[in-house]
Amino acid sequence: MAATAGEVSTAGVREVGIDDEQALCAAAWMLTRGGALAELSEAEASLVRATSEVHSPRSLDLLAAAIRAGGDPLGTAFLRLRLAERRRALGATYTPAALVKLMCDWLADYGRPTRVVDPGAGSGRFLCAVGPLLPQAELVAVELDPLAALTARANLTALGLDAQSQVHVCDYRTVRLPSTSGSTAFIGNPPYVRHHGITPEWKDWLRHRAAELHLKASALAGLHVHFLLATAHLASVGDFGVFVTSAEWLDVGYGSLARELVVGLLGGVSVHILDARVHAFSDAMTTAAVTAFEVGQQQRPIRICKVASTDDLRELRGGTPFDHAELRSTSRWSSLLEKRVSVPREFVPLGSLCRVHRGTATGANAVWVTDQNDLRLPAEVLRPTVTKASELFELDSAVLSEDRHLRAVIDLPADLGVFDEDDRSLVDAFLQAARSAGVADGYIARHRRSWWSVNLRSPAPILATYMARRPPTFVWNVVEARNLNNVHGLYPVEPLSDAALCRLVIALREQASVRGGRAYAGGLVKFEPKEMEQIMVPPPSWLESGEALASLRVKDEVAGDRVAVLGGC
Repeated sequence: MAATAGEVSTAGVREVGIDDEQALCAAAWMLTRGGALAELSEAEASLVRATSEVHSPRSLDLLAAAIRAGGDPLGTAFLRLRLAERRRALGATYTPAALVKLMCDWLADYGRPTRVVDPGAGSGRFLCAVGPLLPQAELVAVELDPLAALTARANLTALGLDAQSQVHVCDYRTVRLPSTSGSTAFIGNPPYVRHHGITPEWKDWLRHRAAELHLKASALAGLHVHFLLATAHLASVGDFGVFVTSAEWLDVGYGSLARELVVGLLGGVSVHILDARVHAFSDAMTTAAVTAFEVGQQQRPIRICKVASTDDLRELRGGTPFDHAELRSTSRWSSLLEKRVSVPREFVPLGSLCRVHRGTATGANAVWVTDQNDLRLPAEVLRPTVTKASELFELDSAVLSEDRHLRAVIDLPADLGVFDEDDRSLVDAFLQAARSAGVADGYIARHRRSWWSVNLRSPAPILATYMARRPPTFVWNVVEARNLNNVHGLYPVEPLSDAALCRLVIALREQASVRGGRAYAGGLVKFEPKEMEQIMVPPPSWLESGEALASLRVKDEVAGDRVAVLGGC
């Protein structure tokens, strides 16, 4: 009896002898029926020449049966065998079968392309699923990793799709597609690599290719934005497609290029945003958005929808339509779907009252964070500091009025000559130990004027958490504690009285929500300083007088009226 996909996928492929990458390479090559090496890219051929592994006919039959049953045993083996660090460097995140099927069904229902292209094809999951739905279409896989490309060839061959398939082992940004008589469809999961992993040369490529379309690009954009831009250059009017990407481009500044492409050249049809608490990918903690597009379709509104799970994607139908002008005037697309909260027209952005700054990064908390009574150092360099957001969340009130429970940060001056002989000997002994531990060679220490001087900011009158699965909390910092970079500090632009600071804190706590923050995988919401400065608060005149706050109500159009308990500080 032939093995099912579930039998092979559940047990893995160890029973057929795939325990390392050479064995995987051999299995993939043998499943392609061992054609001529000349048919492979040089990178694939090199892998094949380097392996001497041989698999039995029974093992190959097991694998082929699992592939024909809808499984991906080779892709699963690749994910197991390839070190996560190497996969992350190329952005190799494989898409679950349910999401692959949904996207392929949409593509086949939307039109009949003569060619289907998958950028960053991995093991070919999308093309293997869409091939039987579009039997007349040419299937083009583009994959940079030669071992992954070889598994894609094997999967396509096992399904009898090899005659209509091409596998290009190269960077998608370098691909040139020949002209075709019909339309081209694009489908896939463009690789997710943050800008830190992208070389300066490719960042220059992004800027130059964007400029050719009269668009601006940020060097902070992730690799998926590069792939959207490459698609815009490759596509012609009438081409269409659907991609699943990280959802971050919807809201962040460096996603502006992606938003402009979707509302412009790519011709967005719909954007379905998965709830951030949903783990769309088993091997990566990231948000997800499924974006459908048709090049040249710029007259109809773009439908945007938030869904609680992949089951709710419903063939990528539904969603609230937004016209292009509204989308172009909005820097955070996901906010278009948030509950509308009305506040008094007199309210002003927090940024007009306070500047929000990140706390200080020590670069080595294990060294610079200590107890307040650490006898190794002079007492005056031990600054009571909020070092964890939980220290604010766990307060019983909105006031940080004592610091006994806080740890201390060692805040040495740049000029060590200010210490007397006894204190200097303590400091020198500490610095010698820190240097021996490699602290002086750390990235942050090397970029300080003096590697030993953490240089904490002055105490912020108000402290705020900014990253959690709940709204930020705001605390009046009466005790004048310092804060590290896991807490924001709010510094008034103009002096505010104690009463006004107290009322501002209460107003912020009353207004606190996750609106305006950036959603990350697992439902984590983050407020960058500029985003926190957009929270609407009472004007200074109200805060100072307190009279207008006594009976203030803030109306929530969905939840009804909430009484703001303000005053009584």
